[in-house]
Amino acid sequence: MAYSRLNKYQEQTILTMTPGEMVVRLFEESEKQLNIAMVCIDDKNIQGANNALQKAQRIFTYLKASLDFNYQLSENLSALYDFFNRRLVEANMKKSKAPVEEILPLVSELRDTFQQGERLARMA
Repeated sequence: MAYSRLNKYQEQTILTMTPGEMVVRLFEESEKQLNIAMVCIDDKNIQGANNALQKAQRIFTYLKASLDFNYQLSENLSALYDFFNRRLVEANMKKSKAPVEEILPLVSELRDTFQQGERLARMA
């Protein structure tokens, strides 16, 4: 019963998010998955690393699919999301943290940028 209420709360939270809040949440989840992947790689947990890296890839693929290409910025973001996914594929194939460590600061910076943009949009 409590699980059902939690699911309803989470669903309602997602349904009431602005698009900006959703993008920020997706970046937060991608950061979480990247950190999980690095721990799994350290622990030689191949399946856990694979799962976390693939989840992060799905997030970046979704973010790319949601871009509005009427804006030049979308071309740049698309290329960046492609870069992230290429590095994640490499990390997964080699079970190496180096590609993840390379992109994690960029992902965090993008999250911060979108978070600030969302705040400014709400204030306007």
